[in-house]
Amino acid sequence: MIGVVIPARNEEALLGACLDAVACAAAHPLLDGEEVMIVIVLDACTDRSAKIAAERSVATEVSNLGLVGAARAMGAARVIESGARWISCTDADTIVAPNWLAAQLATDADVVCGTVIVDDWSGHSLAVQRRYLENYVDADGHRHVHGANLGIATHAYERAGGFPPFGFDEDVALVSALQATGANIAWSAAPKVQTSGRIKSRAPLGFGHYLTLLARG
Repeated sequence: MIGVVIPARNEEALLGACLDAVACAAAHPLLDGEEVMIVIVLDACTDRSAKIAAERSVATEVSNLGLVGAARAMGAARVIESGARWISCTDADTIVAPNWLAAQLATDADVVCGTVIVDDWSGHSLAVQRRYLENYVDADGHRHVHGANLGIATHAYERAGGFPPFGFDEDVALVSALQATGANIAWSAAPKVQTSGRIKSRAPLGFGHYLTLLARG
């Protein structure tokens, strides 16, 4: 079984599209019918995110900590307990490609660090877009780490100690721990996702914060 973990903090505007995209990826023929369990971790939510998940019969966990690392860890624990051999992580403001899961598994690695595509640059200046594209490598061999596009074999995840309960950079910390254990990491551009280009991200010092820094030059 494959587990998909998605933390959500007041994402009612974007969560439905995220879940529909993941459901499409879960039905990809290259998965050969393998079961896919999707878990939404409602992280200090006060909106309709829980209802949106229920409408799609998606499993949920609830965290009141407001820490994305703790939320990811909770979701990972749920899918591992249910028998997942592989944990795929994305974010509630992200749209995964139809072959997202198949592309992660096709690397035959312990860990897959994928890239992201910003879905809309209209809220940013051309200078911000240029700076981003000048510094971003959307190709195999990149060294980017995104919680919105990350896959880990369960045995490697457990050996590395799992996601730390951080408010940001929990994905970077986990990948560093995985490297320390000698995990086979694929720095791959094959698994595609589109993520929100908003500046006001839910996680402090997350992707939106990085875009804000680019705006400051």
